[in-house]
Amino acid sequence: MGNIIGGGIFLLPAAVAPYGTVSLLAFAVLTVGAIALALVFGGLARRDPRTGGPYVYARAAFGDFAGFLSAWSFWTMAWVSNAGLAFVGVGYIDVLIDGEMSKGVKLAVALLVVWLPALANLAGTRWVGVVQLISTILKFVPLLFVAVVGLFFFDADNLGSFNESGGSALGGLSASAALLLYSYVGVESAAMSAGEVRDPERNVGRASVLGTIGAAVVYLLGTLAVFGTVAHDDLVNSSAPFSDAVNAMFGGTWGGTLIAAAAVISILGALNGWTLMSAQAPYAAAKDGLFPEFFAVKRRGVPTTGVLVGAVLASLLTIVNYSSASDRVFEVLVLITTFSATVPYLLASGAQLYFLLAGRGAEVRTGRFVWDTALALTGFGFSFWLVAGAGYAAVYQGSLFLFAGVLVYAWLAARRKSAAAAAERAAEPATAPAAGSAAPASDASAELADSVS
Repeated sequence: MGNIIGGGIFLLPAAVAPYGTVSLLAFAVLTVGAIALALVFGGLARRDPRTGGPYVYARAAFGDFAGFLSAWSFWTMAWVSNAGLAFVGVGYIDVLIDGEMSKGVKLAVALLVVWLPALANLAGTRWVGVVQLISTILKFVPLLFVAVVGLFFFDADNLGSFNESGGSALGGLSASAALLLYSYVGVESAAMSAGEVRDPERNVGRASVLGTIGAAVVYLLGTLAVFGTVAHDDLVNSSAPFSDAVNAMFGGTWGGTLIAAAAVISILGALNGWTLMSAQAPYAAAKDGLFPEFFAVKRRGVPTTGVLVGAVLASLLTIVNYSSASDRVFEVLVLITTFSATVPYLLASGAQLYFLLAGRGAEVRTGRFVWDTALALTGFGFSFWLVAGAGYAAVYQGSLFLFAGVLVYAWLAARRKSAAAAAERAAEPATAPAAGSAAPASDASAELADSVS
């Protein structure tokens, strides 16, 4: 739940407001798909409870290249998402200090937001767990407060029209869902760290489903409350919609400041968990030779090199974002994250289908063939729909990140083949004595034959 409820929910009501109230329907549909995916990951974790989640399942079903694409895409999604979370965090810190920071100060704060969770991760998994537990409680309570109390201040006049996009309602539904998926990225978190969990066959599935349902309740009620308390035109231009909602309910700025503090805590907690996630996928792949070897370095239960590399890349992307003149940075990052997330989701759902249809249903869930097949198809269709709804720009940009990995895979595959060939050549002399030992016997036989003759 700590990974699912990140910083996105604190800004997404404003991001989807331009599409109208159709985005509320998109949230409901999205919730069904997210729960289906959570059930798929829980079922796959029972079959193979190793660290790596979607990567492990894709590689087991479809081979090394599919596993690599899953790990690469998840890794890309994680550190791009971290840059997006840092961007959202700066917006809420602006609210806390009640003043507009300069672009240089915003960049410094964003980098600090990226690196504080990275340092917590380097301290070990115990510290990651402590930070995650505290931050989840501190952010869940105020969100639930807005979600419940906001319904008593609900005013239908604040709602925009059903479809504000100017296009078809289905197009608006898909486009808003692509943005909203950012809120549910993290349903695979428990499966990603299955190797570090007690009784993963049981606990990974329960954590995935219950965490998704808990997040869904807060998301749906919270977004509805914001839509009903903040006027639509104001919401479209809001940089802190939950703060604006509390201020609209009670007046003044104290409530908004409280929500802003909860948002900052939430973002730091989510970054704490996602920093670990950004290191787990390459760690699992590196152990199988499908990622550079240095990603397999692990200390105090944490893949330290992966943490550092992810933080550096997120920092570079943050610098690029604040150097850009565009005012749609968050939306671009969300859409890239959405596309990158769908790749491991599609492969994991496909792996579930493969195990079932290939007569290996017992490896997924014995005696539940129809149910598991329906879930896998729902998860696959849901992820496929999200790719379509992300739009051409997101698919284009996400594909650039994805296919850049092909060069890395080609290099690693060539290295593995060269190493295997070298190992074979090194093993050849070991067989030579056995072959040569027969020679003296043959010579002796010849000498004996000569003497006899």
